[in-house]
Amino acid sequence: MPLRLSLALTALLLSACATTPDGRSQVLLVSDSQLNQMGQTAFEQMKANDRTSTVPARSSYAQCIVNALVAELPDPWRGLPWEAQAFAIAEPNAFALPGGKVGINTGLLRIADTQDKLAAVIGHEIGHVVYRHAGERISQQQLAQTGIAVAGAYAGRNSSPEQVNQLMAAMGAGAQVGVLLPFSRRHETEADVYGQRLMAEAGFDPRAAVDLWQGMQAATGSQGRPPLFLSTHPDPAGRIRALSEAAPRLMPTYQAARAAGKRPNCR
Repeated sequence: MPLRLSLALTALLLSACATTPDGRSQVLLVSDSQLNQMGQTAFEQMKANDRTSTVPARSSYAQCIVNALVAELPDPWRGLPWEAQAFAIAEPNAFALPGGKVGINTGLLRIADTQDKLAAVIGHEIGHVVYRHAGERISQQQLAQTGIAVAGAYAGRNSSPEQVNQLMAAMGAGAQVGVLLPFSRRHETEADVYGQRLMAEAGFDPRAAVDLWQGMQAATGSQGRPPLFLSTHPDPAGRIRALSEAAPRLMPTYQAARAAGKRPNCR
């Protein structure tokens, strides 16, 4: 690599350093505003191209849970224009995109059959947004594929359908468009920990996260293969064990939230 390019790359990486809520170092080559625009653009495309649910109550139900969870987020996440949309897709799946966009497949409601279980899924997905996992993964792809890539190329205006699909996969919505790029094990663990704590702070029972994942794992037997949502999240047994161990520690948080009047009633 020529010295000038090497120095430019080093300077870019140094300027792109960030940290997660728990202090892990990240390299982010895209800004929050760029990520938010990407997420909002992708979400509009998904609503235009995928099968949205014809039952408004399903989106309203998801929105109620999103609102309760978002109320517990710090700035700037709490101030995003959060929107939930149900998609009429049988595969149990959910996602949250930068910019505050949340999608659930109606097939997920067969397993996440209580508000607490659905809050466990949505809280997990919101965790990916708060930890900037999509930006981290897009940045890793840029470094791996092109060395230094212009982040604006991902905005979608002049991108090919394949590039748009890759972007949506990188942001965690790949199941919707037939392209799948699972988050890393570290990302999934961070989203699990954050999401379970977030649901407890919002007045949802953190023990439901255990019930949810047990239900997802049990669905493997009836389908003959793991649900797509489960297959992209590694080591389900380890996940259930970690959530089970964390739930008792989060009960005081949950009980304090309920005592403070945080009693979600989403239907």
